[in-house]
Amino acid sequence: MSSDTPAAAVRPASGDEPQALVVSHRFDPGPTGAPPYSATIRITGRRLGVAGTPAPDDRFSATETIVGAVPGSAPMSTTSWVYGIAAGDWEVTAEVVGPERARAANPTALPLVGWSWRRWAMVGVKGPTRTRWALTAPLSAAPGVLTGSFLAAATVALLGAIAAQPLFLTHHGVPVGPAIAASVLAMVLGGVGAKTWYMVLKGPSRATLREGWSVDGFLVSAPIVAVASALILGVPIGGYLDAAAPTIFLAVAVGRVGCFLTGCCAGRITTGRGIWSSDRRVGARRVPAQLIESAVGVVLSLLTAALVLGRVAQGTGLVFVGSVALYVAARQGLLRVRAETRRFSWRRAAQGPGAT
Repeated sequence: MSSDTPAAAVRPASGDEPQALVVSHRFDPGPTGAPPYSATIRITGRRLGVAGTPAPDDRFSATETIVGAVPGSAPMSTTSWVYGIAAGDWEVTAEVVGPERARAANPTALPLVGWSWRRWAMVGVKGPTRTRWALTAPLSAAPGVLTGSFLAAATVALLGAIAAQPLFLTHHGVPVGPAIAASVLAMVLGGVGAKTWYMVLKGPSRATLREGWSVDGFLVSAPIVAVASALILGVPIGGYLDAAAPTIFLAVAVGRVGCFLTGCCAGRITTGRGIWSSDRRVGARRVPAQLIESAVGVVLSLLTAALVLGRVAQGTGLVFVGSVALYVAARQGLLRVRAETRRFSWRRAAQGPGAT
């Protein structure tokens, strides 16, 4: 968001809690038949109940840009965060500035919207909009976003993977205690690798340190740590890796549902079959890339479980190597329907910002 007046730079008086405003508006991308475009929206706000001359932090004017609006896709939402304003109730207005086709599709002020999980659709809401403590503003849910769902899903995925491993380890005669210790260490240091790779892709900053992970970084670092740990602990490597494969892909299946609900790794906006979802700022009909990857995880988990329990290539590690190769190939294909742009990767994405 770029400010036309310095609302974002204004800070409350000393001793006051910093305040923020989070609002979502409905945007119509227009009828089908035209190429994607970027739309500019002007958002203005004034604090209600102000006596006398308004102070600088009693009003704001800022602009938002929707990149990659696809005509004919579906009504969209855009969510804005405004900081450094006075606490209270606000009247907020959003209008399309350009281009002309965007103004034609949205001739009046954009309506405020919320989200209905029961209807899986935007719903109109009435103002005014109340400010909130600025530190909690990033936790505010945009339409189609369930705050905290990724953390919850990731926790369930990792705990579930650890809990399920003994079934496959004992089937291969692998000592459970040392193997679980190797897996826990691989998960922890794999997470460090995922964070590091994300920051390399997106650029080191406080924002990338706080949020975002890269599965590619985990895929590289976790197996290396797992093999090294297994060697140190005297765990048979082939049997250990094969036994870990079903639980790894079970974790992928659960974790990617969390990605979908939290708005990371979003798919491209589409006019075809898709599911209305969000990238945490812009909600639209999108290719459900996260759910497709989750389905890949389910298939690979079931396939590797059948191979391990059937003692196919027992103790060789071929089940692990083959399934990871299949997953990497599927993932590279799915990256082509994701919305984000990367500075470099195993493939180049074509549009939009996002997680990885």
